[in-house]
Amino acid sequence: MKNLLVALGDRSYPIYIGSGLLGQPELFKKHIKSKQVVVVSNTTVAPLYMAAVLKNLQDYTVEQVILPDGEQHKTLDVLTQIFDKLLVCKFSRNATLIALGGGVIGDMGGFAAACYQRGIAFLQIPTTLLAQVDSSVGGKTGVNHPLGKNMIGAFYQPQCVIADADVLDTLDDRQLSAGLAEVIKYGLIRDAGFFNWLEQNMDLLLARDKSALAYAIEQSCKNKADIVAEDETETGIRATLNLGHTFGHAIETGMGYGEYLHGEAVAIGTCLAADLSRSLGWLTDADVGRIIALFKKSALPVVPPRELKAERFLELMAVDKKNIDGTIRLILLKQIGLATLPVGVNQELLELTLTRYGRT
Repeated sequence: MKNLLVALGDRSYPIYIGSGLLGQPELFKKHIKSKQVVVVSNTTVAPLYMAAVLKNLQDYTVEQVILPDGEQHKTLDVLTQIFDKLLVCKFSRNATLIALGGGVIGDMGGFAAACYQRGIAFLQIPTTLLAQVDSSVGGKTGVNHPLGKNMIGAFYQPQCVIADADVLDTLDDRQLSAGLAEVIKYGLIRDAGFFNWLEQNMDLLLARDKSALAYAIEQSCKNKADIVAEDETETGIRATLNLGHTFGHAIETGMGYGEYLHGEAVAIGTCLAADLSRSLGWLTDADVGRIIALFKKSALPVVPPRELKAERFLELMAVDKKNIDGTIRLILLKQIGLATLPVGVNQELLELTLTRYGRT
């Protein structure tokens, strides 16, 4: 088992990475503060892993909340089901919430924990690759709004993250590839050596080689933990973690939540960001070719949906947390392994990318 630390002073917490972690009750017990525990999961994950989690909680008063699965259910209305359970069961401020699932469950469970009685403890047990390498780490929680993804939420850190690589055995190929989009992101924004490693080892990752997956998860979490420790609330360098996300969120919102997986939309968005970075003279044709080739090798889409026209793209991108005074600000690449902080971009160049890339 690897044990990484997200260093945030008195709110620091460990990320446990390894196999068989759902069978280690001591990991749970050291981070649960009272006898009241609620486990939040969904209709896909609960039948697979709820029983294993409950075995660790036999000494506690445990309630379950099983939410519908899918990005389209990441709403305030569905979130209320968690509050209903906590209130009906008279759970106190000392209760602990365990989020068992992928990014949607982690975001919703964390947001519920941040809000209930103004904050209760919660644990992250991510069950998808994307959640293990990205969304479970760093304390971003929230829900979607019909006008924009993740626009309602809070920064709220967990007590720990328990990333059991064994749960990836039940992950379907599409979800595995979606997680690889976020893995590739770390190589692009700050770790060129890791990007090179991914180019050489992507076949092993797609084949679910345990050693390769463990290394990819560890390196991704190390990169994110370092960034979060430096900039918890995204006033600076943490914004670089959003490479491709402004484009990607526009795709998710514009096409309807759930039509594209988050990682799929981010893959397309990153290719658009790479194309725009080339137009600015920062990336070469060879750089962009390498980026697109790696996403393709990961079985991810690399061009935007044809029905999402440039005008609609711009309209959706205007609703983004990085924007200031109505100006679209993007994370771009100076080179492979070096991202910019949010920058305003010439409108003509942005429209050129949205009109040209993948449209011919």
